[in-house]
Amino acid sequence: MIKHLFLIWGLLAALTLAEPVLACTSAVVSGKVTLDGRSLLWKNRDTDYLRNHVAYVKGEKYDFIADVNSDNFPDLKEAWVGTNSAGFALMNTQSYNLVEVKDGEERGTANGRIIYRALEVCATVEDFCHFLDTITKPSLIEANFGVIDAKGGAAMFEVDYYKYTMYDANDPKDAPYGYIARTNFSFAGEVNRGAGYVRYMEADRVLMKASATGGVTPQGIFNDLSRSFRNCMLDIDLRSGKFNRPQGSGWFVDQDFIPRNSTSCSIVVQGVKPGEKAELTTMWTMLGYPPTGIAVPLWVKDADKFLPSMVCWDKACAAAPLSDWSLRLSNNVFCYNQGMGTNRYLNWEKLYNMENNGYMQQLVPVEAEVFRRTCPLLDSWRQQGSIDSQEMQKLYQDVEALVRKAYTPLMEQ
Repeated sequence: MIKHLFLIWGLLAALTLAEPVLACTSAVVSGKVTLDGRSLLWKNRDTDYLRNHVAYVKGEKYDFIADVNSDNFPDLKEAWVGTNSAGFALMNTQSYNLVEVKDGEERGTANGRIIYRALEVCATVEDFCHFLDTITKPSLIEANFGVIDAKGGAAMFEVDYYKYTMYDANDPKDAPYGYIARTNFSFAGEVNRGAGYVRYMEADRVLMKASATGGVTPQGIFNDLSRSFRNCMLDIDLRSGKFNRPQGSGWFVDQDFIPRNSTSCSIVVQGVKPGEKAELTTMWTMLGYPPTGIAVPLWVKDADKFLPSMVCWDKACAAAPLSDWSLRLSNNVFCYNQGMGTNRYLNWEKLYNMENNGYMQQLVPVEAEVFRRTCPLLDSWRQQGSIDSQEMQKLYQDVEALVRKAYTPLMEQ
């Protein structure tokens, strides 16, 4: 019996050490299969740097907003997903099967710098192609880059030190279902190497079903992907109730779900239709662990003046308050700390339970209210042709008050 216990703990420790931390899940979606005809760019970000905020950068050519590491920005000019004043949006997932790295060499050391620089100087998918063609080689990139632009462009690039492969989400040859999903392997890389195959299968399953009816939406992505607790290899979904009390213990192992204890944010950039102003590009931003997070809308326009304080760096919490609130709740979910590998255990009852008072169950309706308040206003701006700055500022204030009110009692429990 003792030998068996040591074996179990050893396997858990090995899993913890073996699986890459930089293990994001993402998708580029053509406007042909979204509900409103606008392309989407989604990233669930996994990282060592859990504390994040949204930064506004006055760039060389274009200004932009982006998710950044609170611990090292702006000392390191790195960004991980963002959108600029031209309506160009860019994100990455780390790939693990494009490059044979040398001993001691860090994978994709340039990935974040590339996103930061490209957001400064690129306006279109074509611009990004030229950017990749002309940067210094070896580039120190190993990543899948998702891109959308204000002309309806939507593409995924698999990039290594010397070359790249582009997949066009608007081309049925590259994307027969109108979307391209990626986790932590590249199709152009070595077969069955890399990471994230189970997460990829789940993302592909959800997107294929939604795209068949032209029903891919930002809110649907957050609910069905960012907060997914389905593992297709095990053929389980924690939300079935079978793992809650009294049928189960209420605990489960965090393995190959799309949201993980290393997830720092989930962001969906909603583009514009050709002919619409780029300023209408919306960055729906959820900072922190998605099951304890709330997505809020952000725009580049007037971001130097009106960006809500809850997404900006705050000295008191050394991150954005929105990130801090979510991570504080996630600490109650991943609260078993008795030895190595225990951070794999999640207290599912804290997130979702039969009493309907789990964190996720209480916060998702608040996010729905954020969408309910935002979408009519965004539609009116589209009809007018531009964002009304005063209305945007008022929306930011109302949404921040709503979100703060939702988190306050949860953190006092």
